[in-house]
Amino acid sequence: MTQLSEALAGNITAAMKFIAEKEGIEPEQVRQGVAEGVIVIPANKQRKGLIPTGIGTGLRTKVSASVGLYGARASIDVELEKIEVAVDAGADCVMDLSVSGDIDAMRKKSLAATSTPVGTLPLYQAIAEAAVKRGSPLKMTADDLFEVIERQAADGVDFLALHCGTTMGVIQRAKSEGRIDPLVSYGGSHLIGWMIHNREENPLYTQYDRVLEIARKYDVTLSLADGMRPGCVADSLDGAQVHELVILGEMVRRAREAGVQIMVKGPGHVPLNHIDATVTLQKSLCRGAPYFVFGPVVTDIASGYDHISGAIGGAIAAWAGAELICYVTAAEHIGSIPDVTQVREGVIAARIGAHAADLAKGINGAADWDLRLSRARKELDWEAQLNLALDPKRARELRSRRSEESSEACAMCGKYCAMKVVSQYLGIAERTC
Repeated sequence: MTQLSEALAGNITAAMKFIAEKEGIEPEQVRQGVAEGVIVIPANKQRKGLIPTGIGTGLRTKVSASVGLYGARASIDVELEKIEVAVDAGADCVMDLSVSGDIDAMRKKSLAATSTPVGTLPLYQAIAEAAVKRGSPLKMTADDLFEVIERQAADGVDFLALHCGTTMGVIQRAKSEGRIDPLVSYGGSHLIGWMIHNREENPLYTQYDRVLEIARKYDVTLSLADGMRPGCVADSLDGAQVHELVILGEMVRRAREAGVQIMVKGPGHVPLNHIDATVTLQKSLCRGAPYFVFGPVVTDIASGYDHISGAIGGAIAAWAGAELICYVTAAEHIGSIPDVTQVREGVIAARIGAHAADLAKGINGAADWDLRLSRARKELDWEAQLNLALDPKRARELRSRRSEESSEACAMCGKYCAMKVVSQYLGIAERTC
């Protein structure tokens, strides 16, 4: 039985109960959401030490951080440190997107290093192994790819990102429409290159039932990746992106019928005025499946600050209905791998966007958090303010740098603190700090 089949049978699993308590809602609400497919619980049957996390309608917006081996100088120890930092900063799940080195070892250590759900993109390992075993990624076979998918699922990976909807028809549409940036998806570009070189349709599309069989066997949640996500705001909502989304919607239906949990990933670069329409379109075509958004980044000129651009887009996308935000780091479009500091900043930026959306959506507990901090601020209770901050470590660090005259108040007013003056005048509080 999978989480979905249990929910459809009317059963509330231990994971559903745990998530309900964590989210402050009734277990039946979680069960019903899973049954309808609008909530997923990425929890592989093989996984050890997992703390269940729910992603979907009515739940707190979650944040995902990406790590992984890339290049000859990559280090498993460094990537594990990034996982530790990301989770400490509040990441709800982690994706190991390793493309080189000992990918099997990295994945197993990632699974052991965190109790959060862990996702992967199997195509990365399949093309890396084909390059070694067969001399070129273009010589990868469909069986090579499916062997890696099952291997990763057997290891305990909780959700698998797969480009199942990237078809020859979608590629032809992108070609005929003349995109500014034809392809920015790493996995999508390699898959499309393989398809064109071998003159074969995408095996993840033609053998989708085989994907579902593996996912059902291990209760792995599928994350349908969009190979045609827009790589610049000018390409947002073009025909290729929408064409692929239509195909993904059909795959969502088939997955649910097979008892497999599923969410959809996308879109990439999206101007502010397209975000609501993009989320609405995904929700309509993909039958309410949880939307895992990459940012989205809302301008192409924020190089070096794309974590801020991504936080803006993530907030609006989550407000519009997206439920999982993939963090974006400052190094995203600079051509460098993010370091530990950038990983932390990326997670925090995404969490700010997620919480802002939760406030707007009225998610249980979101407004109460802000209210408690506001009351602490009014009372000049600095310890409470620091503890309630989204990033207490950063807040405490900045507070420690305060000058003598602002020790009791904030830096703007110092000894002429408006909070103190107005509170005393209105008789709201006699207390001073």
